[in-house]
Amino acid sequence: MDFIFIIVGVLAGICIGWWLADMIKSGKSKKLKDEAERLIKDAQAKSDDILRKADLDGKELLYKLRVDFEKQNTSKKEELAQIEKRLMQREENLEKRLAFIENKEKEIARKENSINQKNQHLDKQNEKYKELINEEKDKLEKISSLTPQEARDLLLKRYEEELRTEKAKMIRQMEEQVQEDSEVKAREIVSLAIQRCAVEHTTETTVSVVPLPSDEIKGRIIGREGRNIRAFEMTTGVDLVIDDTPEAVTLSGFDPVRREVARLSLEKLVNDGRIHPARIEEVVNKTKQEFDKKLIEEGKAAAFEIGIHNIHPEIQKLLGKLRYRTSFGQNALQHSKEVAAIMGVLAAEVGVDSQLAKRAGLLHDLGKSIDHQVEGTHAQIGADLLRKYGENQIVINSALAHHEEEEFQSLIAQLTMIADAISASRPGARRETLDTYVKRLKQLETLANSFEGVDKSYAIQAGREVRVIVQPVKVKDEEIACLAHDIKKKIEEEMDYPGNIKVTIIRETRAVDYAK
Repeated sequence: MDFIFIIVGVLAGICIGWWLADMIKSGKSKKLKDEAERLIKDAQAKSDDILRKADLDGKELLYKLRVDFEKQNTSKKEELAQIEKRLMQREENLEKRLAFIENKEKEIARKENSINQKNQHLDKQNEKYKELINEEKDKLEKISSLTPQEARDLLLKRYEEELRTEKAKMIRQMEEQVQEDSEVKAREIVSLAIQRCAVEHTTETTVSVVPLPSDEIKGRIIGREGRNIRAFEMTTGVDLVIDDTPEAVTLSGFDPVRREVARLSLEKLVNDGRIHPARIEEVVNKTKQEFDKKLIEEGKAAAFEIGIHNIHPEIQKLLGKLRYRTSFGQNALQHSKEVAAIMGVLAAEVGVDSQLAKRAGLLHDLGKSIDHQVEGTHAQIGADLLRKYGENQIVINSALAHHEEEEFQSLIAQLTMIADAISASRPGARRETLDTYVKRLKQLETLANSFEGVDKSYAIQAGREVRVIVQPVKVKDEEIACLAHDIKKKIEEEMDYPGNIKVTIIRETRAVDYAK
């Protein structure tokens, strides 16, 4: 019985376990089924959302594409309409032009017909005139027994002599009239201008002498194996000459600004006593900086003295450089101030802007401050500098035209040339080398001798006048004025000279006989 109960118990346990397992399995499958259904529902919902969103995006994109297409289509239609309108206008214009051209062609054809008729008539008249002229020529040849060429030459020679005589008389009358009206006034104005602006003069030089406290300092300046003097010359760009001159050394150089910087630097080194390459470079650089400030101050002082304001600092510095520049022994800055003063007086006399005239006079030679550094004439260099720093166009033209390198654009430019000539040519203003002076005198006499009928010529008054003696047989009294005018023009074209040159023609006929 126990065994049966055990077996029954085991079977019952197995049944209960199977039942429980089946119950557990059915519960899990139900949960899994619910979870799967839930996932399917979620996926279905998400897919519906995705499809709905894709549908909305597609509709929105389709709407945008439709709007863009409509805009492009509208703009294309407008462009086509404008093109069509322009084509219509062009077509109308072409039709008008064609009609106008047709009318012009008809008018031209009518004029050509009338011109042809007139030409035919003129041809007939010309033929008649030619026949009459030929008949008259034949008659004249028979009467005068001259060929047409001989008659023409005779008439031309006679007319040429008459014209030369009339020309000489007219030139003489005009010159006398102009001299009577202007000589007194011009002398008064020029003399007044010169009297009101007397300035000092310096002589042109290319060396500077630096005094020394003793000759012992020369050895220190030279340095060991000449290293100090080499360093000094390399830094300053000026030659240092040490010779037997007691207690002095010489600085030689064509650039006056460099020479002045070297002079000041050497004086500082001598006073300080410390002379070696590093100290030389330091002193020279410091002196250059101080000297640049000094140049600006001197430019300001010159402008203030003349009464000119609002000048660019670089122009003031260049004006200061003119203080150390000379031309034929005349100091360039003093010359510029003198020209400015003369310009002020002349401008007041002739009725132009006196302030602008003085400004043009002060700056007319600005190019001389760097003409040894830049290629070109000082007038061209000065005009470029003034243009660079924004000066008035009248001032620029005055600087460029005061040596007639450009046409005058104002009366102030002409006054600049006149004032420059007055300052350069008055006695004592400039000195020239003997070679240049003799060369100009010879050139003046050679030029005068090149004219036909001139016997001899003499340059006198330091080249301010040339007296020309003509052969009385070849040159008549009426032709003297023409000859003087021609010589004057040739001098102006071929020679460079300060001031004016007077041309005097002398014609004299002498009859000599001896009583025996």
